Amino acid sequence: MDVEKSEQQFKDILKKRNHYQQISRLLSWDTQTGAPKKGAEQRAEVNGSISAELFRLSISEEMKKSLDELKKADLQSEVLKKSVEECAKEYNKNNKIPEDEYKDYVILKSNAATVWEEAKENDDFSLLEPYLEKLVEYNKCFIEYLGYEDHPYDPLLDNFEPGVFVKTIDRLFAQLKERLIPLVEAVRKSPHQPQTDFLFQSFSKENQRALSKCFLEKIGYDFESGRLDESLHPFTMALHSEDVRVTTHFKEEDVLSGLLSTIHEGGHALYEQNIATELKDTPMAEGTSFGIHESQSLLWEKFIGQNKNFWKAMYPLLIEHSDGQFTDVSFDDYFFALNEAKPSFIRVDADELTYCLHIIVRYELEKGIFEGNIEVHELPKLWNDKMEEYLGIRPSTDREGVLQDAHWAGGEFGYFPSYALGYIYAAQLKEVLVKDVPMYDEKLLHGDFTPIKAWLTKNVHQHGKLKTPAEIIQETTGGSIDAEPLLNYLETKYSDLYQLKNH
Repeated sequence: MDVEKSEQQFKDILKKRNHYQQISRLLSWDTQTGAPKKGAEQRAEVNGSISAELFRLSISEEMKKSLDELKKADLQSEVLKKSVEECAKEYNKNNKIPEDEYKDYVILKSNAATVWEEAKENDDFSLLEPYLEKLVEYNKCFIEYLGYEDHPYDPLLDNFEPGVFVKTIDRLFAQLKERLIPLVEAVRKSPHQPQTDFLFQSFSKENQRALSKCFLEKIGYDFESGRLDESLHPFTMALHSEDVRVTTHFKEEDVLSGLLSTIHEGGHALYEQNIATELKDTPMAEGTSFGIHESQSLLWEKFIGQNKNFWKAMYPLLIEHSDGQFTDVSFDDYFFALNEAKPSFIRVDADELTYCLHIIVRYELEKGIFEGNIEVHELPKLWNDKMEEYLGIRPSTDREGVLQDAHWAGGEFGYFPSYALGYIYAAQLKEVLVKDVPMYDEKLLHGDFTPIKAWLTKNVHQHGKLKTPAEIIQETTGGSIDAEPLLNYLETKYSDLYQLKNH
């Protein structure tokens, strides 16, 4: 066996695969940032063809031959060895799914994403319902093709957070519900509430854009390797480490909604921009999981972006870019308003305290769908019921309820739990970060985020997919996934803010 020849053939396949992925991602970015609506159907077909080609590459004879030969070889490169393992896993999975079904599924997803925008705009779930039913049926078929040991939802979860299944998530989410629901209620009943009216005054989109750009630059986002755009639903799209694009939204009467979304997406972007260059053109050149990825965005948005010392440094920038609405607002009043905990309908605008409950609503509905206990047409009512049970509020429209997120229309079943898992990971990482970075609080106070970014690059970013989520958490914190640091953080912070005596 000529190992060098096999290695080169494998690398050539990976490079071609990477190029197709970049085309597909660019099409997706274009679709969500203002591409003409009438072109949606054609773009869906094009993306379907690109995705089908990617699928074919993953199960091609050339791929199989390369994998068979390289699995027998004594590979010296850790990057190559891990790439072989990842592609073998993908080959074994994709080889079980008929190619024509996969292509049709990709086209369906693209069309459903466009219909979701229309359904949300018109507050009409019935427009999306038939597409959603088909997407669910496809995923149920894929689950049967892939097989599972304990729960039918597990294969979908594994797509986003490898190795974290229903059994673990049920345990973590039960723990979160047990302690968060009464804390949310205690906060709601507290007589000590913030004044927030000054947050919801007119703040021009032009000034918000300049402010968002300034904040991204401050935390270390490289604009020579990225850009900032608007989209209906904020997201980050990484074509490769030198082209990582951030989108956000700007609401003229709610400056913090866009700004915190920008910081959140900036956390995702810093991860992608700082993956080691040696991983380029390999499957290792991306985040190791959606949960770890989310830990980076939530660490910046919540643990840093809602920290008192962070805002002592950044508050003057907010005042500078505003139209005067914060001029007479004391810092303490602003900080309390920023950290207001109040049940809301929209997940992306949820505060730190209620955020996980939004995710648990979606998780329980998804799990029920794939257990066969819930039908698609039941989702709007069940969604509203769970929001009322966990958060004490009931959506009056599907736009602020079941239609608010794009994930289901994009076929991303199994994605939502990674948001809460990422929040848990972020709390664990933050505990160690504070100990490892000398004078952490002083660094925040002076707006110096360079050592924080360096620590995250060293421990998380640079490794890309070379390390599993479990390995990153174990090597960094010395343990496994644990909700206790998050719960301790929330109970301490909000008991102090709202002057609660029994928490």
